[in-house]
Amino acid sequence: MYELRHLATLAAVADEGSFGRAARRLGYTQSSVSQQIAVLEKTAGGSLFDRPGGPKPVRITPLGAVVLRHGRELLRRADEMSDGIERFRAGDSRIDIGTFQTVSNTLLPRVIRGLRDAHPGCDIRLFEEETDDPDLTGLDLMFFDGRTDASIEDLKLLDDPYLLVARPGDFPPGPVPLERLDGLPLVAHPAICHQAVVEDFLRTRGIRPQFVFRTEGNEALLAMVRAGLGAALAPRLAVLRDDESLALHDLTPGLPPREIFLLWQAGRTHSPLAAHAIELARKAAADLA
Repeated sequence: MYELRHLATLAAVADEGSFGRAARRLGYTQSSVSQQIAVLEKTAGGSLFDRPGGPKPVRITPLGAVVLRHGRELLRRADEMSDGIERFRAGDSRIDIGTFQTVSNTLLPRVIRGLRDAHPGCDIRLFEEETDDPDLTGLDLMFFDGRTDASIEDLKLLDDPYLLVARPGDFPPGPVPLERLDGLPLVAHPAICHQAVVEDFLRTRGIRPQFVFRTEGNEALLAMVRAGLGAALAPRLAVLRDDESLALHDLTPGLPPREIFLLWQAGRTHSPLAAHAIELARKAAADLA
């Protein structure tokens, strides 16, 4: 078995042409260098250096040249591995994050900016999907609007309350009674994820809005409200920016808020980059809340 320290000594002797100079370069005694080369020669089965004696430099043998060539390659790979480990510990690695539309527009940019500032060499991969059933295959972290089963760990980031979004003047200022939604034309997201929870909540109370248009896009939803197609029930983060063309109303009683979580596979060890992303997400959510 060839040890890296022995191969490093071989390379030093070959470079310096002298056991003594190699010893000074490596911080060893000359006898230690001689012992390490002797171990290599025993392992290789022959002499690695011709030793003419006196002031003449030692010269690599043909067998030594073979060992040296492969030894330098092993040393190079070991250096690359050490460098890769150090960069990994510093956060310059890859992270795969699952997300959904609202988070992509609000929380996630703050997380990405923080990761880029702290780890300029990191590789960030994003995957956006609206789904009822989160699939964390191949992902380090995933933003999701709900809890999941025991195979997935979660961190609750914030509650995202629902508002009634309408054109200014369509409703009196202030909260709107929940029963006003019965028969009301509404623009809505598809009945998946937390939208399904909201609609079930209304249905159990005998409130049946008239859903006139469904869209996955938050901007399309708000555009249809501005156009007068109907009002909308939207999470606060979907209408976070100030917009004088829209009026936002609380509902009484309120709808169950959408809970936003950060998920990861249970029992998984986080990379330093993923651990930092979790802390950034926690802080971004606290700022928004």
